[in-house]
Amino acid sequence: MAPHLLLVLCILFVLTGLSDTQLVSTVRHVSVKQGSSITIPCLYDQRYSNNVKYWCRGSFWLGCSTVVRTDHPKTSGKTSISDDINQRVFTVTMTSLSSDYYWCIMERKNEADDGVRLQISVSPGTPELYVDQQELTGVVGGSVTVLCYYSKLGDSGRWCRMGGSCVAVGHPGALDGTFVKLVQEQRETTNGYVLMVTMSGLMMENTGWYRCEKGDLQLPVYVTVNQPTTIQSTTTITITPSVTNRDNVVTNENTDEKHQSLLEVLFIPLSLLVVLIAVTLITWKMLRKHKDKKAKDQPPNTSVQPADPEQNITYSTVSHISGTTQQDLNPERHGDLYSTVIPMQHRTAQRAAEPDYVVYSTVTQHQRYSRSQKT
Repeated sequence: MAPHLLLVLCILFVLTGLSDTQLVSTVRHVSVKQGSSITIPCLYDQRYSNNVKYWCRGSFWLGCSTVVRTDHPKTSGKTSISDDINQRVFTVTMTSLSSDYYWCIMERKNEADDGVRLQISVSPGTPELYVDQQELTGVVGGSVTVLCYYSKLGDSGRWCRMGGSCVAVGHPGALDGTFVKLVQEQRETTNGYVLMVTMSGLMMENTGWYRCEKGDLQLPVYVTVNQPTTIQSTTTITITPSVTNRDNVVTNENTDEKHQSLLEVLFIPLSLLVVLIAVTLITWKMLRKHKDKKAKDQPPNTSVQPADPEQNITYSTVSHISGTTQQDLNPERHGDLYSTVIPMQHRTAQRAAEPDYVVYSTVTQHQRYSRSQKT
């Protein structure tokens, strides 16, 4: 009888895919409401970060059907898979659920694949264990609270780090340096119970997958821890016993920020004005230098004014009177010729006031009469 029992155990050992050293871990049993979605994390050893992982459906290892793989298109129908080699976990998200067994499996070269099985139960009503949000976010130094709802009192609840230790109700403790406190109470509005998990003093190392446990049921929850913003860090630094002093510090900081913003606003137009003035001065100096250089390079005016052809000329009109004596010079008796002599120096002055043309003397001849004619 004993040999047959041993044989049965060996067969079950092979069919379920169990091995002496399991390199993959996940939750055991998940309760999900019909029509909702669920994300399942599958943790693996660091040595197999680059190995192919896949999600398989079926009660037994040898008969399971592969749904999606990391080395093929990572979405198949309403199931998707992703691999985070830094945190050494691959996750599977399902949006179309049905109650069944599933497998997280990792391929290994020259060795048998390693995997672990979990059960997903889909209920039309309220699940036996659920949370409002499967992903939560906190900041370094802050806290985060998770509410795990369940319908039966049963065993006491626990909060565990996936792949790590756990903290139970009534036994507060620490997970990776973060204080964890669990409070279990009844909720009359839902006719059920709630397990309130509070993690305080968060650190960046607390980012990762956790699970809420109640009896055989487990529900994975992902917690992200971020660095605090500038405002949050400033508030933490300026905390003092006096509320009035704290308000003054915050007011002064706000005033300094406003002054700094005002200076930044004024600095831009002033800078542009200075640049514009500098460019204007440089342009004006260059134009002035160019004009001076052009005037310096121009040859001097050495043109010789033509000499006035009439500068040393004296004009005169000569009248010739023939056959006359001194007494015959009476203008009433003889036809005389008169001339006008104008020295050049007087003519020059005269020409300055007159138009630039030559005026010649006029010769007038008077008829001579004899005495006999007069009588």
